[in-house]
Amino acid sequence: MTREFARALRQSMTDAERRLWYHLRNRRLGGCKFRRQYPVGPYIVDFICLEKNLVIEVDGGQHAENEAQDTERSAYLNKMGYRVVRFWNNEVLQETEAVLQAIFDLIANAKKNSPSPRPSPPSGERETL
Repeated sequence: MTREFARALRQSMTDAERRLWYHLRNRRLGGCKFRRQYPVGPYIVDFICLEKNLVIEVDGGQHAENEAQDTERSAYLNKMGYRVVRFWNNEVLQETEAVLQAIFDLIANAKKNSPSPRPSPPSGERETL
């Protein structure tokens, strides 16, 4: 179910998500690979760079009302080993270069060869998603 929902979210991105994705895709920013609408545990994050353990969330006005849920979500992602950064839709749309610079600074200062947030399963066992 989560994978199908993530696929649907990729097809119905907001204008801010589309703009940011244009700059993140195909290793355009700092040579890092980003994925969009990616499942992590019970959540689907807007953008993720697995090699840098970085999650980028683009929030609309509804997030001002759901601050407790966002805090819980960020705490879970932090516990899984991810650094979470949030931008408002209007920031992405009106201050795109500043947002891209902030993301670039984060990936440039991230540890290289960061450990995976989830350890590999024991030999012979596969995890199903």
